[in-house]
Amino acid sequence: MTRAYIFSDEAGCFVFKRNNRASRYFIVCTVALSDCKLGTALQELRRDMIWRKMPVKNDMFHCTEDKQIIRDEVFALLSSHDFRIDATILEKSKAQPQTRGANDRFYQYAWYSHLKTIGPAILRDHDEAMISAAAIGTKKGQAVYTSAVNDVMQQTIRGKKWVTTFPPSKAEPCLQIADYCAWAIQRKWERGDTRSYDLIEDKVRREYDLFERGSHHYY
Repeated sequence: MTRAYIFSDEAGCFVFKRNNRASRYFIVCTVALSDCKLGTALQELRRDMIWRKMPVKNDMFHCTEDKQIIRDEVFALLSSHDFRIDATILEKSKAQPQTRGANDRFYQYAWYSHLKTIGPAILRDHDEAMISAAAIGTKKGQAVYTSAVNDVMQQTIRGKKWVTTFPPSKAEPCLQIADYCAWAIQRKWERGDTRSYDLIEDKVRREYDLFERGSHHYY
């Protein structure tokens, strides 16, 4: 039996209006690995940074909060390993009102749109999958995520096994990889800043603008 390990993260917010604090896009990002050796390497890098007295956080890597000197070394590590990145981009102003009427509904819609394509692609060469997302903080949020995953997997995957899990990001270094990849993709789309994205671009298998053909903005 071969297992795919899929780690997920999102970038953007659920604020559906135009202001300086609201993101233009909501981005769903997954990284897929055949094993978790890269997570082990990330932990080793963190220990080495601590030894070198670099300004690394005490509990985990978190791209938004990490200093650039830390990001540089993490992205250098990621660029040297083989894994798959997939992202679905949703320009929030193009989402129909019924889709974004509730955060849970929009969240589920985004994940369904992402997994219905990349799920079969990743599992084509695997028998089973472990799909991990960072602990959402509420049982309701985890139930929404689990429902979205199970719904799309049941519809698109036959004869495969999967489980979903919600460890804290600080307990699962591979979730920190997903965090870094989602951040790099968000910087590209929100700010046109590709400094970090360029280092992992060769691992991006699918970067899909879900509403690319849409022209109507609802706000």
